Amino acid sequence: MIVLGASSFSLLWGFIAAMAYTMGALFGGRLSPQQSRHYLWVISLFHGLSVIATLVPAPDEAARFGFAPALSATTWLVLLVYTAEHHWFPQMRTRWILSSIGLVTVLVPLFYPGQVLHSSASAWLPLHWLLGLASYAMFAAAVVHASLMSRAERQIRLAATDPTGLPLLTLERLTFRFVHLGFFLLSATLIAGWWFGEQLYGPDKAMHWDHKTILSMLAWLVFLLLLWGRHARGWRGPLAVRTLYLGSAMLLLAYAGSRFVTEVLLHRGL
Repeated sequence: MIVLGASSFSLLWGFIAAMAYTMGALFGGRLSPQQSRHYLWVISLFHGLSVIATLVPAPDEAARFGFAPALSATTWLVLLVYTAEHHWFPQMRTRWILSSIGLVTVLVPLFYPGQVLHSSASAWLPLHWLLGLASYAMFAAAVVHASLMSRAERQIRLAATDPTGLPLLTLERLTFRFVHLGFFLLSATLIAGWWFGEQLYGPDKAMHWDHKTILSMLAWLVFLLLLWGRHARGWRGPLAVRTLYLGSAMLLLAYAGSRFVTEVLLHRGL
């Protein structure tokens, strides 16, 4: 039987953020553009507080981390990106997508708050996490924009009204901006993990060639191929989108997928 495993502070802000997402999904369409922008910041605040409550332990509690907090923090960063974008592109329509994903990812850490960290883990470990989560978020934002771009292309072929709210070239430009940022952050994450692995995770936790490392490196190579194809061969459209999806799927499996298996299915620690 699944029980709530988070602290009372995490439970409080998690449920508040979930309610904010639910209200936004149900009644957000009735808000004016200005009210919608303000409400996005409210949701961002509540989700951010739930992330902090999950990742920062109380004085008498041990620090935890796992697939669910990672997904929640990634979604929060994507929401911040979208909230900022909404000021420049108020016509962008992704309310239902973000509300659905946000609602799920803000609730999952309440049931799976992660495993207790190794006692010898470095104080610099959160910085390494931040780099990794930021790269996750940039690629997640790229995937969202790529899906909107694909939908816009289909509507153009059918001579139908574009449901995305943004011109196709603008979506393409935004997609690859996020890919570039994500690639830079992922490169920094891998370098830090390789160079400072023992200092970050403890003497027995140095970076080694396990499934997480292999999948992360494969994802990095796929994104490198995507950027090369974009600049050297002019890749765009379905080829570029599928390559982005492939790299993002590998990156998702590298940490969140592997941690889900070990934490939930195998019940093992970090």
